[in-house]
Amino acid sequence: MIIEKSIESFGRYWQFVWRVFSRPERLRVYAKRFVDEVTKLGIDSIPLVIVISIFIGAVITIQMQLNITSPLIPAYSVGLATRDIVLLEFSNSILCLILAGKVGSNIASEIGTMRVTEQIDALEIMGVNSACYLVLPKIAAFIFFMPVLVILSIATAMVGGWFVAAFTDIIPVSRYVYGLQALFQEWYVWYGLIKSLFFAYIISSVAAYWGYYVKGGALEVGKASTNAVVSSSILILLFDVILTKLLLQ
Repeated sequence: MIIEKSIESFGRYWQFVWRVFSRPERLRVYAKRFVDEVTKLGIDSIPLVIVISIFIGAVITIQMQLNITSPLIPAYSVGLATRDIVLLEFSNSILCLILAGKVGSNIASEIGTMRVTEQIDALEIMGVNSACYLVLPKIAAFIFFMPVLVILSIATAMVGGWFVAAFTDIIPVSRYVYGLQALFQEWYVWYGLIKSLFFAYIISSVAAYWGYYVKGGALEVGKASTNAVVSSSILILLFDVILTKLLLQ
């Protein structure tokens, strides 16, 4: 039974994606909706990204300094390890897991509410491709703005580590900054950006799928939001493994 439902959901998802990426009918309308979605899904996520990244950067720095005690390990390793952890995992994978809760639930609940209040049915009656009209601007906007959130997360996480060095005696600022600059690999930045684009698509499309096919009332909208977050998180972790193997082998 579970396998049958999974196969059915998989097939229905790709039918949904086919409708979403059909040619938009009025590009001017879609452009306005794109700008609105950039504001709602991207810009409104900036405060959350900044707060989380600062604290994570600070915690990573403290943990690295407290656990690197061997005299054989270079003193700048704390800054280097903090930088690489942020670039390789936190600024893309962990950040997207967090955004799946905020952005994914937002998309699923919004579209699900439109479904149960029959607004989507009204669009269909008017001859509008509701999947494309409602979902395509969300996917495009979130993918477009995700690199900005990743770069912002990287920068603020580094600043969080700098705060630890500047306002405590755990590690000197000069040693931390030197570690950030030591043995830098530019590909790590591109690696994180590439992964984040895949994750942005997963979050927005999966959440929209669960919201679009809601049946029932307000209770089902809540269940759809939960399903969207859980499904997105599992897929992000799965593709994190796959993309890491492909991009870092």
